[in-house]
Amino acid sequence: MGMWIGRNRKARVTYGFDEIALVPGEVTINPNEVDTSFVIPRPDGGEIRLKIPVIASAMDGVTDVAFCIQMSRLGGLGVINLEGVQTRYENPAEIFQEIVTASKEDVTTLIQKIYLEPIKEELISRRIQELKQAGALAAVSSIPQKAERFAAIAQEAGADLFVVQSTVSTVRHISKEYKSLELADFTRSLKIPVIIGNAVTHSVTHELMQCGVAAVLIGVGPGAACTSRGVLGLGVPQVTATVDCAAARDLHHKKTGKYVPIITDGGMSRGGDVCKALACGSDAVMVGSAFARAEEAPGKGNHWGMATPHANLPRGTRIKVGITGTLKQILFGPATVDDGSQNLVGAITTCMGNVGAANIRQFQETEIIIAPSIRTEGKLFQTVQSVGMGTR
Repeated sequence: MGMWIGRNRKARVTYGFDEIALVPGEVTINPNEVDTSFVIPRPDGGEIRLKIPVIASAMDGVTDVAFCIQMSRLGGLGVINLEGVQTRYENPAEIFQEIVTASKEDVTTLIQKIYLEPIKEELISRRIQELKQAGALAAVSSIPQKAERFAAIAQEAGADLFVVQSTVSTVRHISKEYKSLELADFTRSLKIPVIIGNAVTHSVTHELMQCGVAAVLIGVGPGAACTSRGVLGLGVPQVTATVDCAAARDLHHKKTGKYVPIITDGGMSRGGDVCKALACGSDAVMVGSAFARAEEAPGKGNHWGMATPHANLPRGTRIKVGITGTLKQILFGPATVDDGSQNLVGAITTCMGNVGAANIRQFQETEIIIAPSIRTEGKLFQTVQSVGMGTR
């Protein structure tokens, strides 16, 4: 498998969203009659059921309490970063104003300074309680080093879901400097589901699933505001990563009878990307930049990666994505832009109908072709005029 890149060294060919296309089915279905629901298993055998397979990333420019409440009401899920502005400051709005008005030259240093403020554990409980009081699902995120402490607080406060997220997640993490998170023990200690990320390979995903996690996030470096691929040289294009990790999920299901969903995380700003991720085997998607464009997003049309505040090696940047509409518009339309960044759920249901998939499991069986010209064929005028499919 792979091809020679030099003497004694081979490399695999991998694929991203712009290099493939989905083939229409022999049977088509009314888009209004397809099932887009997504299920996250609970440790007690129950489930968290979402009407749509879409999760908003735990990024400060995307999610806060108000945003997550609205996301929950619309059938999806938003995740709050427990190591972000929401848990460091009583009034996050003032901090966001500083970040969005900072110059391009100063913003990284400013963000690093802002994130030096200690996390206040009472704010963790308060944010979760604010979500629960509004009747919303409460999902929160932290890095592995803080997970045990923060998960205990979150569970006590009534959280429904805990996400452990880092640039690269493995079961076998080696460190003499700090105690590594024992993932299997951690998942057993909680009464709420644990989602772990991020991974991009078959073997790592399979090992993570064996630790009792509820789902695995797939993707290293594809996010619009993430610079890990440039800074570290790490990453696997999302199509290949999703297909490989879906195979790990299916192997785990065959061996244990337990279906652990995978969630493609990052690199999807338009409906077509989301559709391709699901067709490649993902059970749901986690999206950041598309939601940063919502009127409800706290970043006011700005978006920055979770690793931007790193004190020594920032792996994110602030990008301006602008405000294009409400969260409801971005999810369900009506779309007022021509680039596919609005009505993401409409794109999913229409695509499912055209390939003849009645539910997400059937959608995962869609025929896929390698098609590097899919975005450019016949689109010269769009490209020249920077409209529609020519906007990137």
